[in-house]
Amino acid sequence: MKKIHIFTLKSYIAPFILTFLVVMFILLMQFVWKYIDDLVGKGLEWTLIAELLWYTSASLVPMAIPLAILLSSIMTFGNLGEYYELVALKSAGLSLFKIMQPLIVLSMVLSVAAFYFSNNILPVANLEMGALLWDVTEQKPSLNLRPGIFYNGIDGYSIRVEKKDTELGTLEGIQIYDHSDRMGCNKVITARTGKMESSLDERYLILTLFDGTSYEEIEAYPIQRREAFAHRRIKFQKQEIIFDMSSFKLERTNPDLFKEHERMLTISQLEDAQDTLKLRLKEKRALINSSVNSRYFFGSHLDSARLDTVALNQKTIGLLDPEGENYGIPFSSNQEERLAIINNATNIARHNKAYVTVSKNDLNQKEESIIKHKVEWHRKFTLSFACILLFFVGAPLGAIIRKGGLGMPGVMAVMFFLMFHLLSIFGEKTAKAGIIEPYVGMWLASAVFLPLGIFLTYQASIDSSMFSIDSMWGSVKSKLKLLFSSSVAQTE
Repeated sequence: MKKIHIFTLKSYIAPFILTFLVVMFILLMQFVWKYIDDLVGKGLEWTLIAELLWYTSASLVPMAIPLAILLSSIMTFGNLGEYYELVALKSAGLSLFKIMQPLIVLSMVLSVAAFYFSNNILPVANLEMGALLWDVTEQKPSLNLRPGIFYNGIDGYSIRVEKKDTELGTLEGIQIYDHSDRMGCNKVITARTGKMESSLDERYLILTLFDGTSYEEIEAYPIQRREAFAHRRIKFQKQEIIFDMSSFKLERTNPDLFKEHERMLTISQLEDAQDTLKLRLKEKRALINSSVNSRYFFGSHLDSARLDTVALNQKTIGLLDPEGENYGIPFSSNQEERLAIINNATNIARHNKAYVTVSKNDLNQKEESIIKHKVEWHRKFTLSFACILLFFVGAPLGAIIRKGGLGMPGVMAVMFFLMFHLLSIFGEKTAKAGIIEPYVGMWLASAVFLPLGIFLTYQASIDSSMFSIDSMWGSVKSKLKLLFSSSVAQTE
């Protein structure tokens, strides 16, 4: 390997690792901020949170790698251009493609690695993260009695305390409203002091009350609608109430329950799932067609359909249709029979309408599921292609702007990546909505950025300064000078 290739690789790898870690941190903090309410106040162990963040980090890699490649390529070639190293290399007879050659090979390696990651590692990470995130969001907040505020976290009870000593676990001014019998709040317990402690296995919470009173309404079954109920009041010096705390412990859901989701599948699994869904859709359509055909008669001519209908049910047509006399059927004026037939027909029509609506929704859901599987299938390839495409956007762009660091390159990288990301989201949303084909929506951003990359590479190869700060500022200065001179001439 030539020394210039080693030099170029060293100049690129360090910014790539740095930008990748920075982007991963920003995206991870966005995730934490989004689910902060589901993570705080539930007594989760730090190992559980670390596991969740680990799987989340893996799921964010597809977004972080393209941005890191774009930003690091702009920084690398911006530094080379700013310190005239790029000019020196070109003066030595090296073309821009020759300078980019080791980085092109590295981008292809990263593209292959991204494809392997997207197809084999990402589905597992999404599966584990989805199951764990479901458990965390469904987890109840930890028991936290706050003085002066009713706590309703324990099913069937509302608890209020006036004072609480966290270190000793003692309580003062306790009020407990017991509605665990599902018959309203028919029992109230008050106590002057109390003590709260957990059992050895931490499955139960033992609340010991001292110097209190229990009030309870007793309903004499089966007497109904009584205006007054029997009342019982019991004073006690000591009483224990045991609460079941099993619902406060996190129970891990089996990840296999989520494995049928399209984001948890590999390419081969997505293809098998599409075949299965298409077969089910075909069977459902055949079932609906046979069901509809069994309810209705679709004749080729109106007269033949009418004659068949008359032959099947002459009495009904004679009751309802005055024109039935044309077929030798006497018309009946019995209003009760006519009303009964109309009501029956209305009910049948409502039933058929509901059946058609449900069937239509079922078909739409199956078609949407097929589209989502196709979208995920194309996503596996668009990620890999984006790694190469954004390099051919970032590298020539850095050579053009000739600025290193995180200033101007960072602004340009964020701007172009936002354009790419917004186009990707737009294409994915429109594809899932059925407006365009899934392959068109998923490859829309790449189709737009491909000519842009070719254009920027060409401009960089001819030493264009279209995005150069000096040229842009010189152009602005000349335009301002021309505008100022013309305004002065008009004044004179």
